[in-house]
Amino acid sequence: KKVLLPDLKAGCSLADSCPPNLFRKFKEKYPDHLVVSYINCTAELKTLTDICCTSTNAVHIIESIPKDQPIIFAPDINLGRYLVKKTGRDMVLWDGSCMVHEIFSAEKIARLMMQHPDALLIAHPECEEHLLEKAHFIGSTTGLLKFTQRSEAKEFIVATESGILHQMEKSSPDKVFIPAPPNNTCACNECPHMKRNTLEKLYLCMAHELPEITLPDWVIEQGRASIDRMLQISAEAGL
Repeated sequence: KKVLLPDLKAGCSLADSCPPNLFRKFKEKYPDHLVVSYINCTAELKTLTDICCTSTNAVHIIESIPKDQPIIFAPDINLGRYLVKKTGRDMVLWDGSCMVHEIFSAEKIARLMMQHPDALLIAHPECEEHLLEKAHFIGSTTGLLKFTQRSEAKEFIVATESGILHQMEKSSPDKVFIPAPPNNTCACNECPHMKRNTLEKLYLCMAHELPEITLPDWVIEQGRASIDRMLQISAEAGL
């Protein structure tokens, strides 16, 4: 398939936190371990992966693996810790993270919850553990959106990339959505990489079908196996 990206500099801090060359050496220390990687990783890292997962199907993917099979989980350590707690599996975790989901201020969120006592704190599992422990609901971006649609609550403090708030407000105009405040080291809770993809760049990209993302054949073939395995497991479970 042809894959286009409006701005080639629009990368991903989480993917960058797990360089394939370093992960390959890390993996060699655990030759009997099966590698599960979060979908938000590089194409090359997927060539070193046995099964991919999304934040939506991650729990099911981990639980589908035999209990006597040791696991390496990469690249997000926060999602990994959440999965360890959720599934009871003791996994080896790569120490990577998403810059947006690590900037939230626990102190400011606590104050915000006092100011809005009826608000529910909802968080993406890429957030740090201390924040997830306080959350009323934890879920993928789609999971958070669906939760706000069906919940009877009228106020939500949203701990994930703030771009989703537009969709939440659009689908539930009668509800209030408050972005979780970042710490003092960052002015906002927006992903700078995502925000490089502007409407103007998108228009030019679609008009000229450039820039195009291309990959070596070996990366496509080897990387596809981990995605196909994920899709197979999900299909068998009816996900």
